[in-house]
Amino acid sequence: MRTLFSAVLLGPFAAAAQTPTPTWSADIACIVHTHCAPCHREGGAGHFPLTSFTEAFPYRNDIRDATQLRLMPPWPPDEDYRSLAHERLLTTEEVDLIAAWVNGGAPEGDPNLAPPPPTFVSDWVIAQPDITARMEEYVVPPSTNDNYRCFVLPINNPVDRYITGFEVVPGNTAVVHHVLVFTDETGQAAQLDAGDPEPGYASFGGIGVNGAKLVGEWVPGAEPYFTPPGMGLPLPANADLVIQVHYPAGSTFALDSTRVNLQLSPGGFVREMALDPVLDHGLTLIDGPLVIPPNVVKTFHNQYTVPIPATITAIGPHAHLLCTRMKAFAVLPGNDTVPLIDIPEWDFRWQGLYAFRRPIHLPVGTVLHGEATYDNTTNNPDNPNDPPQWVTLGEATTDEMMLFYFGWTFGFPADTLIVVDTAAHAAHHLDCAPSTVLGLEEAAGMPALTAYPVPAEDVVHLTGLAAPGVLELLDAAGRMHGRWTVAGASLILEADHLPAGVYTAILRDRQGSPVQRARVLKR
Repeated sequence: MRTLFSAVLLGPFAAAAQTPTPTWSADIACIVHTHCAPCHREGGAGHFPLTSFTEAFPYRNDIRDATQLRLMPPWPPDEDYRSLAHERLLTTEEVDLIAAWVNGGAPEGDPNLAPPPPTFVSDWVIAQPDITARMEEYVVPPSTNDNYRCFVLPINNPVDRYITGFEVVPGNTAVVHHVLVFTDETGQAAQLDAGDPEPGYASFGGIGVNGAKLVGEWVPGAEPYFTPPGMGLPLPANADLVIQVHYPAGSTFALDSTRVNLQLSPGGFVREMALDPVLDHGLTLIDGPLVIPPNVVKTFHNQYTVPIPATITAIGPHAHLLCTRMKAFAVLPGNDTVPLIDIPEWDFRWQGLYAFRRPIHLPVGTVLHGEATYDNTTNNPDNPNDPPQWVTLGEATTDEMMLFYFGWTFGFPADTLIVVDTAAHAAHHLDCAPSTVLGLEEAAGMPALTAYPVPAEDVVHLTGLAAPGVLELLDAAGRMHGRWTVAGASLILEADHLPAGVYTAILRDRQGSPVQRARVLKR
């Protein structure tokens, strides 16, 4: 009786004890390689590499804690408020698996079961940019303050073109905090640069030029931005490309030479886009001015009524250190509310331009709303002042701002049919193999698309392309490694720069809908 009673009590615990502990080789390596190593590698934005068991083991507790708290991978927007394109998220299953691995002693397991370490032959995602330009080498001078430096990049663009892909490659990820990229048709930036004996010139906020147009931004962890099919950001003939680089305090004597890669439309009709702060801390702020007294938590609101049919493709909130939350939504003429973005725990260090999974059409009369909360108390660990001081609108990091940038264009209701990303998750933790999560819904009777050789080394041949459109090459994490306009039945892709792994080639028609795919294996 006692034996039976003991067995009944111990049965569930005995079964739990028999659950095998996850191992690095069989369970964890794939998660880390997919979601962590793109930044945590030699030369990456992460502060330490995580491309092998030997590298990851000393940081096992940090990996567990950061993933449990959802601090890593960095993805500030609330996915439950609105799911956005190319989300950097782990599933609950993956988070729990990492915790079980660490709590079980973080065993390596059989090394023969581990996937090969990721290789990063190039930091470029746009493998064959139409324009690539690098700033002259700059050594950050000694300073206890943040350094905002602007550089005019040498480009040759004699005719009006449209930007369809945008990528920033930081020259020194240890000190480049963020990069803003503008076009300048006035020549003022070049004059400011020429008037400064050092490379570039100093300018807070923007580039100090009236009429300059923002075309993109970069922050650590940000992916290259590609416009939806048939749309593009204007690159006027003979305009200068100007970048503003933020070097934080303490970057003394660091060397940087940041690069910008641009993919341009090959021609034909392109609908012109813009990237504008439609909701700002000036004209659209309805309860301003933006002044935060010491020892106060204060929320501000802005509002803008859309005067023309518009389609929005992306949103980029921007604020500084006192901000703790940013949220935006739209109210349609019928009074329906469309959630756009909610960042419940704002972090100045992680800002970006977030694309929507499908463009959002806003009819005339739609009202855009923005909200931002600022904590100017000692409870805010990012408060730059101790004790708290009056903080007002300004360009310095210790000032505050409230902006919501929108990628937008003249809109049509059919724009909502364009597919940018339908991925539910970047990659499965067991095999890392691309599947329907990469953004291609299964379609019965889909014509075959052939990729060879298998495995590929220097080039990939794609044959059987069924229709004109755009071909995208995605890795197992859903990151894009190239985008090409397709006009014929075959295409040859350069592959020598690609890391070894499994990729998916997706052909989208001119409306952005996926019509074909092929699996590509790179040796």
